[in-house]
Amino acid sequence: MTYINRAATLLDVIRARGQYREVQPSQISGVIDFTSNDYLALSTNPSVVQAFRSATRAGSTGARLLGGRHREHSLLEEELAAWLGRERALLFSSGYHAAIGAIPALAACVDAIDSDTLNHASLIDGIRLSRVLCRRYPHGELPLRDDRTRATLVVTESVFGMDGDVVDVSAILSELGDDDVLFVDEAHALGVTGREGAGLARNLDDPRVIVLGTLSKAFGVHGGFIAGPARAIELLVNTARTFIFDTALPPAIALAARVALVEIRKGDDLRARLRENVSRLRTGLRESGISVPESPAPVTSIVLGDEMRAVRASQRLMERGLAIPAIRPPTVPQGASCLRISVRIDHTNEAIDAAIAGIAACTATS
Repeated sequence: MTYINRAATLLDVIRARGQYREVQPSQISGVIDFTSNDYLALSTNPSVVQAFRSATRAGSTGARLLGGRHREHSLLEEELAAWLGRERALLFSSGYHAAIGAIPALAACVDAIDSDTLNHASLIDGIRLSRVLCRRYPHGELPLRDDRTRATLVVTESVFGMDGDVVDVSAILSELGDDDVLFVDEAHALGVTGREGAGLARNLDDPRVIVLGTLSKAFGVHGGFIAGPARAIELLVNTARTFIFDTALPPAIALAARVALVEIRKGDDLRARLRENVSRLRTGLRESGISVPESPAPVTSIVLGDEMRAVRASQRLMERGLAIPAIRPPTVPQGASCLRISVRIDHTNEAIDAAIAGIAACTATS
C-alpha cells in the first residue's frame, strides 16, 4: 500500500467522524459573515489599508537577525510595549509562531509547566516542543501554590477563543511563587478589553507576567508578538527558533499594525459598539431558549455535541445566508462540537437578529 492509499484511508476515517475539512477557494459572497475575528473591522479601515498602499517593498527579505530588520519593526515593538506596560516586545510572523517559539525558550527557566485544559493548539504545541513536564489543570482552576513544588510556567488564555470564556488572570498571578512565570495569551482580549483595549493583563505590573498577542484579530492585519521583561525578550531573541530562523514580517504589515494600534488606543467608541453587539446577540439567544454564558467577549459558541449535528446546523444557516462555522474535534474536545459566532462592530442590528433567529431555527432541527 502506497502512502497515497494510506492517506485516502485516513481521509475516509476523518469523513466518517464528521471531521472532514476543506479550504474554500475564496471568501463566500452574499452571506452575513460571523466567522471573522476582525472584531473592530480594522482590516478595512482606510488608514490601515493606506499603510499597505504606501509600501515601497513587498517583503522583509530575511530574518530579523540577518537582512530582514527594518525600522518599522522596532517602532511597532516599542509602541506595543508602551501600550501594554511592558519593558520590551518582540515580533513574530504569527501568534502561532510566537507561542511555539516563546514557550520552549521560557521553559528552560522553569522545572514544570501547568496548562489550562482548554488552551489553544499553539500553546499546546509550544508546550510539547519544550519537552518539560506538563500538568494540565481543569479549566480556570490552577492548582494551589502548595500543590506546586517546582518553578512552574503557567500557561493560559485570558479570553478563550472558542467560547469567549474569561479567566481571572490576577487571581492566577496571586497563586504564583517567586520562581513561577505566568504566560498569558491575550489574542482575543487585545483591542477589545481593558483600558485603551490593552487587555486583561495590562494592570498586572509584575515581571513574572509574559503576554502573547496577535495582530491578526482586533488589529486586522497579521503577525504576533511577545511582551514582557527586557531580559526575557533578550532570551527569546537568542533562543526562540521561530524568531531566529523565520523571515520577518514585511515592514508594510508592521506599519499597518502601528496605524491599527493608534485606532485601537483611541477606539473607546468602537469597543462600546462591539459590547452592544455582543450583548444583543447573547441576550437574544437566551431569550430564544439557547443557553449562553454572560461574557463581554466577542466570541460565543453554541455547543451541539455531535459533529454531524453541528455540520448540519452550519449548512442550514448557510442556506439562510449566515456564515456560522461548525467547530469540531480536534479544535474542541470530543463531544463538544459547536457553532462559533464571532461578532464585529460592523454587524448591523438586523444581521445579529438574523443570526439569533437562524441559530434558534437550525439548532432545533439539526
